[in-house]
Amino acid sequence: MIGFGPHLMVDGYDANYDVLASVEAITDFLDMLPKEINMTKIMPPYVFKYDGGDKPEDWGVSGFVIIAESHISIHTFPEKNYFSIDIFSCNEFDMDRAIEIIKDYFGTDRLEIRTTNRGTEFPRDIGIAASITNSQRNRLI
Repeated sequence: MIGFGPHLMVDGYDANYDVLASVEAITDFLDMLPKEINMTKIMPPYVFKYDGGDKPEDWGVSGFVIIAESHISIHTFPEKNYFSIDIFSCNEFDMDRAIEIIKDYFGTDRLEIRTTNRGTEFPRDIGIAASITNSQRNRLI
């Protein structure tokens, strides 16, 4: 793997209102997910209810859990039956398994899924990093 690691971004629509609206359900989700995708939770989830500010319909539940590999975060908008989840890791993980868990937990198949590799120039392996740097230099000469 070149770079820091994979980032899975999931936007969910038509999700279960009761789950989206529950601090307890979101806490349980963030507490359970790391182990299910072979990550190491290093603190309990931090989850809170947001009141929506100027737009009362934009209230929701937000939370994150710090994992040894990086973090998992979620924001819900119950009145819109919508959520967004980010899973960022310095290690490869089973994205298909994560997506299936998300579908089941939030009761929806309507997902937008995006992935990217973060830190593509991160020197994970100094030998590989040196090789890439040297090849780039050679192209400039």
